[in-house]
Amino acid sequence: MSQHPQGLDMQARSRARRRALQALYAWQMSGSHMNAVIDQFRHEQDMEVADLEYFEDLLHGVETNVDALDEALRPHIDREVAQIDPIERAALRLAAYELKFRPDVPYRVVINEAIEVTKRFGADHGHSYVNGVLDKLAGELRAIEKRG
Repeated sequence: MSQHPQGLDMQARSRARRRALQALYAWQMSGSHMNAVIDQFRHEQDMEVADLEYFEDLLHGVETNVDALDEALRPHIDREVAQIDPIERAALRLAAYELKFRPDVPYRVVINEAIEVTKRFGADHGHSYVNGVLDKLAGELRAIEKRG
């Protein structure tokens, strides 16, 4: 993966994550095929301001690996994955995907972005829960990076 320079690319990725959270929420709630959700978001959202390739990678990555992601989250959560608030669940799955499959993204960026999208779209204290779970998951999946 190529390294993205600071600035516009970082903002485009942040927007891609926000859109991906919304799309993942829609996917979880509707049970639609991910491609249908992506097509809907392409038409309805202002995707030219986001990193469309990254948006699609996140969504297809979560869809393809959802069982493995849920399994990675399970030791760090206090209830069944299905019982987690849908916004928090979407944020956790997106971040778990990035922690597990996108080593090009620093774990601190993954956690901070997940906290920000949860603050924006989730319940009042949802971001604290997401932060706690992801901090433990990063310790497991990114132990070398986290120690460094």
